[in-house]
Amino acid sequence: MLELMLCSLFTLLPDFLYRRYVQGKRMGHEITIYSVWYELRYGITGCLILTVLLITTVFYYHPSSTNVVGLFRTVPILPETNGRVAEIYVGVNADVTKGQPIFKLDSSKQEAALEVAKRNLNEIDAKMVMAKAEIAAAEGQLQEAQGSYEQAVDELKTKQAIAHVVARREIEKLEKLVEMRQGTLNSVGANKQAAETKLSTLLPAEKASAEAAQKQTEVELAKTVVRAGVKGRVEQFSLRVGDVVNPLMRPAGVLIPADVGRALAGGFGQIEAQVIKPGMIAEATCVSRPLTIIPMVVTDVQDYIAAGQVRSGEQLIDLQSVGRPGTLTVFLEPLYEGGLAGVTSGSSCIANIYTSNHEQLAQQGIGPLKRLALHGVDAISLVHAMILRLQALVLPIKVLIGVAH
Repeated sequence: MLELMLCSLFTLLPDFLYRRYVQGKRMGHEITIYSVWYELRYGITGCLILTVLLITTVFYYHPSSTNVVGLFRTVPILPETNGRVAEIYVGVNADVTKGQPIFKLDSSKQEAALEVAKRNLNEIDAKMVMAKAEIAAAEGQLQEAQGSYEQAVDELKTKQAIAHVVARREIEKLEKLVEMRQGTLNSVGANKQAAETKLSTLLPAEKASAEAAQKQTEVELAKTVVRAGVKGRVEQFSLRVGDVVNPLMRPAGVLIPADVGRALAGGFGQIEAQVIKPGMIAEATCVSRPLTIIPMVVTDVQDYIAAGQVRSGEQLIDLQSVGRPGTLTVFLEPLYEGGLAGVTSGSSCIANIYTSNHEQLAQQGIGPLKRLALHGVDAISLVHAMILRLQALVLPIKVLIGVAH
């Protein structure tokens, strides 16, 4: 309607003024309701053609969308293990900080496993103390065996020195005794080395395994307490003591992070994919902040259209069943800090994006017709800006009266 009124100022109105004051035709006489088409045919035809061209140009170079939403993410509240709820630390709705406990599962099984792991570790520590005592005992036995061996060797040497007066049988006994003492010495040395290896290698490895098992048990025990991963607000938390929860079940509630993205996401027509680029200036008005125009800027344009998404399956996809064409997802952020203050996350909005040819106009070598066309494209953005402001005025009335009643 606004485009039609604007175009009529340049087509229909001049035609009427010419008929009325130049040709002298009068309203109600030569110009009647029945002769309007014949008398004003040039103005009416030009108005319709110019209106269609203006609407096409405005909506192509200055896209608009009513499918704009302040998106935000949610974190499902789920435990990492199965169990029965033992304690609840927050209400149905509550603000939480990062790391704050939300609810706790029955941890008797994990606590028992942790106690077993601690006792295993204490047992290994006791074994290490025993190994040290074994080494000390082996050291004493080694010294005793070393002394007995040296005594036997000295006695053998003495008897061999006076072999002419000593019976051969006695020397052979001493030689066997030396071999026995040597074997005892080697055995005691091997026992000591085994005890040292046990203390330095085997028991530390067992202790490391026991410590790892204890840490694993502590981790499993910690999983029984579900904590907030980020600062935010818990919503729709209906879990109660005695309920059985499972990670594969539905969430017990949702956690909405406090640092929700202060940005808008809009769905624009696919035909505008070649026009909308990051860095373009935009404007938006939202239901939760009526009668306000928010300056925005395009930060990103999604390279994919959701309607074309497919999943591998056992059947071929019939494209006829895809449904209606999808929209081009565009992300908008406020041009100034705090621009979205007061806009509730998830609020529905209306947004316009404006094409600017300022950089092209600043270049040299542009022809006069192209320069005029670029100026015209930039100038008609005013029409869309006026439409957005009219929508901002009508939006509260449409929501409060048109929808509620």
